[in-house]
Amino acid sequence: MIGQNDVVELAGMPGCTVRVLWIDQPQALAWTYQLGSHAAMPEPTPVAALEEALASGRARRLLVDPFAAAPPREPVPQGYLNLQAKAWSAVRALHADRHALYDPRQRATLMAGYAAAHGMSKSSILRYLRRYWERGQTPDALLPDYGNSGAPGRTRAVTAGIKRGRPRKGAGTGTNTDERMRAIFRAAAARYAASNDGFSRRAAYRQMLEDFFQDVDAGAQPSFGQFNYWLERDAAAPPTVTLARPAPPRAPVHAPIHAPSRYTMHAAMA
Repeated sequence: MIGQNDVVELAGMPGCTVRVLWIDQPQALAWTYQLGSHAAMPEPTPVAALEEALASGRARRLLVDPFAAAPPREPVPQGYLNLQAKAWSAVRALHADRHALYDPRQRATLMAGYAAAHGMSKSSILRYLRRYWERGQTPDALLPDYGNSGAPGRTRAVTAGIKRGRPRKGAGTGTNTDERMRAIFRAAAARYAASNDGFSRRAAYRQMLEDFFQDVDAGAQPSFGQFNYWLERDAAAPPTVTLARPAPPRAPVHAPIHAPSRYTMHAAMA
């Protein structure tokens, strides 16, 4: 039986995962929220339709909530606790009347009233609500992601079976970028740079998929974002062109000498 806060993935619709925010038992309606969507709002869905989809295999209930807020890491900075308390006060007050909150017109009235009474903007209140619905409907969902703000530049550890970073919007969960994957990125960039006059990261990425991931399911292939990020992180900048300065009058003209780019050196060693 479907329950409040269940996360349901719809088969045949890649990236379409919803959270059951609340079940209106008298109306037999489940209010759902599409996860991973920046413009999502609560939508009514008949409970019978959800349960039939689960029974027929057209949907599946996720046992692990990939969108839930992680437990806070102690100690939590006081400033972040203050932000959480402010957001939680707004969210808790607005959820006192769920029927009104989930109805678009009544929600706008509720938000405007709370904003005027507490000196807040409606956009801030809506941001709190969406964060709460997206991340598991707990007070922890409203805590800023302070755990991601420290140690800039540090590479996060890879945990088997768990992908770093936010879930993909498309099909599949993707793959973690370990040392082997980073070596493939560098080799692919070097190979493309060695065989083309100009360097395009998009083109290098497409060529890499053909060369190294042709037999890998699309959902398990590295994304262009990963490819682009790690090229930057590993200081693998695209080759630059050095322009020769004009030779002085009557001086012999020599072709400019270019130092081998990092990509070219990688290609030569391959």
